[in-house]
Amino acid sequence: LPGIMSADAAFAYLRRHAVLVGRRIVVATNNDSAYEVAGALAEAGAEVRLVDIRRNGTPAAPANARLIKGRSLASASGKLRVDGVTLDDGTRFDADCVLVSGGWTPTIHLFGQAKGKLAWSDARAAFLPSDPVDGIAVIGAAAGAVSLSEVFAGAGPAFAPLGQTKAPLPRSTGPEATGGILPAWPIPGSKGRIWIDYQNDVTVKDVELAARENFVSVEHLKRYTTLGMATDQGKTSNLPGLALMAGITGRTVPEVGTTTYRPPFTPVPLASFAGARGGELMAPVRRLPLENVHRANGAVFQEYGGWLRPAHYGGSADAERSIADEARRARQSVALFDGSTLGKIEVIGPQAAAFVDFLYYNTMSTLKPGRCRYGFMLSENGVVFDDGVLVRLGEHRFVVSCSSSHVAAVHARLEEWRQDRFGRGAIYIHNATSDMATLTVSGPNARKLLEALDLGLSLGDADLPHMAIGHGTYAGNEVRIARVSFTGDRSYEISIRADRAEPLWAHLRKAGQAFDAVVIGLEALMILRAEKGFIVIGKDTDGTTLPHDLGVDGPRVKRQTEFVGRRSLFTEEASRDNRMQLVGLAVPQGEAPLPTGAHGIKRSDGRLRSQGFVTSSYHSPTLGRPVALGLIERGATRHGETIDIQHLGKISKATITAPCAFDPAGDRLHA
Repeated sequence: LPGIMSADAAFAYLRRHAVLVGRRIVVATNNDSAYEVAGALAEAGAEVRLVDIRRNGTPAAPANARLIKGRSLASASGKLRVDGVTLDDGTRFDADCVLVSGGWTPTIHLFGQAKGKLAWSDARAAFLPSDPVDGIAVIGAAAGAVSLSEVFAGAGPAFAPLGQTKAPLPRSTGPEATGGILPAWPIPGSKGRIWIDYQNDVTVKDVELAARENFVSVEHLKRYTTLGMATDQGKTSNLPGLALMAGITGRTVPEVGTTTYRPPFTPVPLASFAGARGGELMAPVRRLPLENVHRANGAVFQEYGGWLRPAHYGGSADAERSIADEARRARQSVALFDGSTLGKIEVIGPQAAAFVDFLYYNTMSTLKPGRCRYGFMLSENGVVFDDGVLVRLGEHRFVVSCSSSHVAAVHARLEEWRQDRFGRGAIYIHNATSDMATLTVSGPNARKLLEALDLGLSLGDADLPHMAIGHGTYAGNEVRIARVSFTGDRSYEISIRADRAEPLWAHLRKAGQAFDAVVIGLEALMILRAEKGFIVIGKDTDGTTLPHDLGVDGPRVKRQTEFVGRRSLFTEEASRDNRMQLVGLAVPQGEAPLPTGAHGIKRSDGRLRSQGFVTSSYHSPTLGRPVALGLIERGATRHGETIDIQHLGKISKATITAPCAFDPAGDRLHA
């Protein structure tokens, strides 16, 4: 009958949503907790009658609520909803809502799933945790506490093994809840249809039939009647069902026992079991703020790491020529590139420096405000998980600039470690990747182009050196300018609010005409970074690559403080002398680029064996020859050695070199 609900639900509607569930409310109860509900409803303006089956030992009647002791509800009447109730003595009241409060069942599922033992409490009319379980402390309502004072009293001993005894626990100064209750279980032999499990429609007669059929074991009762097998997993029905079986069979409730608590505690959405599915809604691509602008400029888009990005410009007719032209012109003058996909995750708080130190392979706390540092994040296994530039904006504020394809994963990783080791309040993490657009200007004329825009800050080497960040303005909007480079040339990354980026991009293109500026896509950028030996995580690394395989061994040797993955860098596997190491692979001028994925081979005992593979390979229009990177066994000690590269049965020669093929001295960073 509509209009009958639990007292706790009505209390939640009132306190959380300011919703009064009725005007003439009858509260039927057997315990003290309903008095607080009745008082709150009366205070909110409802006409409340509180019907308590107990004659003695009840709290005082709530203000403005009528208390009726020693009576119970016999029936409720109404057609479309409740319009009245009748007590067991025949008294009838008009009512538009009936609230039922039959006591509490502590949420002890996790304790039970951990093999914890339960004991029946007559005082609480409920099962409570009994024998302790190692590593688990049960306090509060789960332990049967009903008042705030009881909660605090139980918390002290629970926190003691954790060393949390210095600060005194607070004391409750408000009115205290009491836990008095008179159990009121379903009565065997009751006439009419009396439901016990409201979701699976299990009635008193169903339990009586189970007893007659000798399904008196609690596990048999559950399966024969489906008691407690609905979506609430018996949270409201199990205890009344157990008590009814106890009454039918002449046993006590603890003698009947309980079913086994099994996960999950709450229902799992069916969508979680749907598995891998195709379609845009399954893994929607992320889009650039300036996508429409790039399309209007002739960009050809492809998906890279979950982002839809310009691969190159000039149409699809001759993609290789367009890409080569972009890469060549970028080295000759200046290039514009939309790098908005780069991660921009802010880490703020008094422990931010300690946090980034723990997350990064490199020591980051020594970084001065206004400076940047390149570094690795490692997995717990010591494997290079991501790389990027960390920016320190202030004493307690950093920006993690991670690789585009790892933004979500890095964000989740930061949040996981924050919760695990640092806690709320010490650190705040905000993913601003989509809030900001990042426009990159790179090349020998990059500084001249930016100076033509007058961004309100000096771009000289003394004021904004390499790996530094400055703040300026454009059209009244704040911009951050980081002098970092993924091309090996002097470069500036300009970050501005995403919705203000289009005018800045247009101004950059217009000002760039005087310098023969070229807009480049990601494919040209890949050529430029490969010429410098700069890696892409997941392309030039795999699931076994450690930082010293990439030539970065300093932190492993020098750092004394703990960081993620540190112990894994000193295992027997990590110390093998034949590990795959990053190298350059040079082929004679006039030869075709090495196929990506081709294996470096050698003969051993008359058989061919792989000694590594090509990770990146391009034709460099600037150098006029192919450039390649690879992971080769003991590669760092084999520079100058020529090896065989095999692909689809064809063998070619390549010479192992240092990864950097263009401007190894780094002079162009300051040109």
